[in-house]
Amino acid sequence: RHPVVFEEFFDLGLDETKSPFLTPSSRAWGHNLTLKVSIFSACLLVIAFAISFHPMLIPLSNLMLILIYVIVGLPSLIDSIDDLLNIEINIDLLMTLAAFSSALIGSAFEGALLLVLFAISHAMEHAVSDKAKSAINSLTKLSPTVASVVQEDGTLIERSVKDISVGTQILVKAGQVVPLDGKVIEGTSSVNLVHLTGENLPVTKGPGDEVPSGGTNLDGALIMEVTHTSADSTLSQIIKLVTQAQQAKPELQRWFDKLSRGYASTIIGVAFVLAMTMPLFLDIPYLTYEGSVYRSLAFLIAASPCALIIAIPIAYLSAIGICAKNGILLKGGITLDALATCKVFAFDKTGTLTTGVLHLKNIETKAQDRLDEALSVAYALERNAIHPIANAITAYAKEKKIELAKIHDFKAVPGYGLEAKIGTAQGSEDCVIGHVEFIANRLPDQQSELLRQHADEIKNQGDLVAVLLMGTDLFLFHFEDTPRPKIRDTLRSLHEDRNMRLLMLTGDHEESARKIAEEMSIDEYYSNLRPEDKLLKVSRIAKEKGLAMVGDGINDAPALARATVGICMGQVGSTAAVDAADVILLQDNIEQLDWLVKKAHQTQKIVKQNLTIATVAIIFASIPALAGLVPLWLAVILHEGGTVIVGLNALRLLYR
Repeated sequence: RHPVVFEEFFDLGLDETKSPFLTPSSRAWGHNLTLKVSIFSACLLVIAFAISFHPMLIPLSNLMLILIYVIVGLPSLIDSIDDLLNIEINIDLLMTLAAFSSALIGSAFEGALLLVLFAISHAMEHAVSDKAKSAINSLTKLSPTVASVVQEDGTLIERSVKDISVGTQILVKAGQVVPLDGKVIEGTSSVNLVHLTGENLPVTKGPGDEVPSGGTNLDGALIMEVTHTSADSTLSQIIKLVTQAQQAKPELQRWFDKLSRGYASTIIGVAFVLAMTMPLFLDIPYLTYEGSVYRSLAFLIAASPCALIIAIPIAYLSAIGICAKNGILLKGGITLDALATCKVFAFDKTGTLTTGVLHLKNIETKAQDRLDEALSVAYALERNAIHPIANAITAYAKEKKIELAKIHDFKAVPGYGLEAKIGTAQGSEDCVIGHVEFIANRLPDQQSELLRQHADEIKNQGDLVAVLLMGTDLFLFHFEDTPRPKIRDTLRSLHEDRNMRLLMLTGDHEESARKIAEEMSIDEYYSNLRPEDKLLKVSRIAKEKGLAMVGDGINDAPALARATVGICMGQVGSTAAVDAADVILLQDNIEQLDWLVKKAHQTQKIVKQNLTIATVAIIFASIPALAGLVPLWLAVILHEGGTVIVGLNALRLLYR
């Protein structure tokens, strides 16, 4: 059990279904409960309507109608009373008033239909509305909740990170996640900082070096002096960035809420005024089926925005459905609207434009006759290591079916490299593989300087390098991060066909960034970016014009949240990035971005058509009902007929 699960639940205000007080089976029942109840009510309505034509089953039909009003109507009625007490008039209140008013004038089926449609719409909105808290929750789980504090006598004691103050010494063992920001005072190790830089390449940390929380300590033990408390750690800062970015987004949603309140107030006010004043100007009574109260209630029902509320989500759900079928998950239909406004596409590099997996490109040496032997030795040394370079060497050796060399006296030097001996005809030979500096320090001054210069040349070409020293023979291993298949065609289509401006934002160094940008024909790129740097650039561009950000790492999460549309790689993407994003490419199918943009524009077109149709349907249903030209049942049919038409129109989006 997570040690601070109760604290997280209360502090973060998580959904009730995540309560630690619930059993797993209870959580399963509670997941999307409102949607399940809405669908159940819809089934009851269909059955009630079907059996209402049989005289013997009319009581059962009425009982089902009462059950529908209790299940989906009573919660709406309670919420509406609460809204009235707070002097808040909105579409929710209008829908509830229209539904219960219809029952008063003998049209219980129409009222039940309005309640069911309203409940389904509300449930769908609720299902996709709360991703900010889940993003923060996933981030809090990245860092340990306890740390090993080094006592004055050298013993260790486990303490909560929340109780550790600045200046405390902690021990971080190999394989552990760094719990707090700190400065290394003893030990040397390789630390993976992918959560900050996005680059899956370990960085050597030794005495005097700063290490941020959330990094993974790969090989050696580190004793660190804490420099920031848990509330002020690097990970906490990223959490704050995500929170601020997401809170800055929902302007469109606020506009819709304001519009709905105005519409609801107007319709309710007009219906009430007409009910009170129509007999003063027309020769009609207040009551009876020809009276002003009946006509006003009919107007209230016909003018309820049923078509607007259910038909528009149907359009978005159709688009969301076809996107999901093609491996693209959208967090709500509003994402499609936002994507249609985007004029700029910004991409992370590693894991997004590239696969994020290093490949051994070639081995450079003057001892060509020992090339196979060198690869065999490197394979034997690296097969038990866990960093990306070791994985690349191991994969290459297996592909070439290289046999393992027989090594002995193996030794790992944390943060630098690996050592061993191999047997030769003359006895044994030292073999060392690792960082350039690790090998250069073992060479004569002149040869050492030449190695450093040549390694810099390789890095300037955008490749990574590791060095193997066998006796006196040097072998330079070149590694590269390869572009994703078909990514060039996708970028070309976005730029030329969609007239998009393309950017690359990466935490990688300048040389590697430039190489990938040139290969992808991306004219504008920025390198050496930290999370706050990416967020700043994304924020600035998003204010000027719509911007879609595509990324995969924890370091991308704040930028993904602040962008007009955040798009995350589903398979390689971190949990935080997935939660912060608006779009998830489930199969990392980035080549479908052009299709997604096209679908967003098509959806916007269908939505505009549906808005027009729904508005016309409301007008043609409400005005005749108010004038008494058509009976209530016909007004409802006209009104719901508009809903059917826009629904069928929305289904066109299901075609690829």
